[in-house]
Amino acid sequence: MTVFEFVVGSLYLAAATLFVVGLHNMRTPSNARAGNLISAGGMVIAVLTTVVFSIVDGGGTWLGWGALVVGGALGGVYGALRARTVKMTDIPQLVSIFNAVGGGAAAAVACATFVLHANGAELDPTTSIPIVLDVFIGSITFSGSLIAAGKLQGVIPGQPITFPGSRIVNVLVIAIAVGAGVLTLLSTHSILLLLIVFVASLIFGVLMVLPIGGADAPVIVSLLNAFTGLAVAMAGFAINNQALIIAGALVGAAGTILTLQMANAMNRSVVSIILGGFGTSDSASSTGPGDQDLTNIRQLTVDDVAIQLAYAQRVLIVPGYGLAAAQAQHEVAELAKLLIGHGVDVKYAIHPVAGRMPGHMNVLLAEANVPYDQMLQLDEANVAFDNCDVALVVGANDVCNPDARKPGNAVSGMPILDADHARSVVVMKRSMRPGYAGLNNPLFTDPQTGMFFADAKKGLADIAVAVKEYVSA
Repeated sequence: MTVFEFVVGSLYLAAATLFVVGLHNMRTPSNARAGNLISAGGMVIAVLTTVVFSIVDGGGTWLGWGALVVGGALGGVYGALRARTVKMTDIPQLVSIFNAVGGGAAAAVACATFVLHANGAELDPTTSIPIVLDVFIGSITFSGSLIAAGKLQGVIPGQPITFPGSRIVNVLVIAIAVGAGVLTLLSTHSILLLLIVFVASLIFGVLMVLPIGGADAPVIVSLLNAFTGLAVAMAGFAINNQALIIAGALVGAAGTILTLQMANAMNRSVVSIILGGFGTSDSASSTGPGDQDLTNIRQLTVDDVAIQLAYAQRVLIVPGYGLAAAQAQHEVAELAKLLIGHGVDVKYAIHPVAGRMPGHMNVLLAEANVPYDQMLQLDEANVAFDNCDVALVVGANDVCNPDARKPGNAVSGMPILDADHARSVVVMKRSMRPGYAGLNNPLFTDPQTGMFFADAKKGLADIAVAVKEYVSA
């Protein structure tokens, strides 16, 4: 080993260490920003080390380096602008697109490596096997993530999409991909066979995600994130790059753990989610009770809600997707600040899968500078509900549906926020339409619950104005 190779290996080790430290810091909201910056620093070291190593090693052509510079500049500018301008409600879609880009790039690296080595004829099994696996996993991730992003964006219907014989087609497509992959390794090392693996995997990615219901889309995005990590790790083995191997392994492991935790939070197995999820979109834009029977609904006015909040001692706010869709995080933070200034104990009850991705509500509230110690996670929040005067549910549906305690429905056994244990419940929604699971919520017809129909942004602002009048009286 030369001195230069030792330095390169040391820099890759430093980058990997920063990845691990950054990932460790991302466990808690208070350290997540620092963890993200540390991980980004590790990636900068890894990229610069790879570029310098390639220059010194004499690899590449002017055309290749030109394409790298142009592609890096375009991708960097687009990524920076898109990340800074993305709406909170669009972050899950953006994450899914990033998954697609990562998986597709890894598959492209594998294909290029295969072609550069005389269609794989010069490759030993320690390289050719990762190449085939990379193309297989990366292609599934690419097409599947694009479909998932489409479902989250509403471009593709949120409900499960199936057709007669779909599972048989899935089996056939995966058999073709696996068979072509094995032949690629054992016989002619043909680029045509690798292309068959690529196309069949793309088709399987689409067929795998189409049956996923809207409620399960965040879980499948997390699973595809794990696939991206595996594809990147395989690309690392294919081109003998330690940084890619370590980074991919970390992403794969973290994505797998997150997927299992999310599935557990919904009381569903990953296998059942892949075989066909449940749920539709809850993106109806109308404001009002809707067309359901309102006999047992107690509707509230702004003053009704303001009085309850102003004279409460303890208030728990349950944020949901409706809060994110209305971009009302600043309004809810201002209302909480007003109540706290009046001596009311205000906390936020956060469900692990509230919104469209894990941590969605934490990030949303952090953007509005809500202190981290005011955010209670599921178990801690459920203890607090027993001594809560008012539970203010803003745009949440399935995560506080008491039917989860009963067998025989889509959310049975799902851990929920026990909002119905509060002395009084105020639910703010645009309408009585159900959430992603497509189920009516008996909490809304509970005698202790009052419904306040309004857009979250305007409704919270109106409540804050009314509360000011009562606290200053």
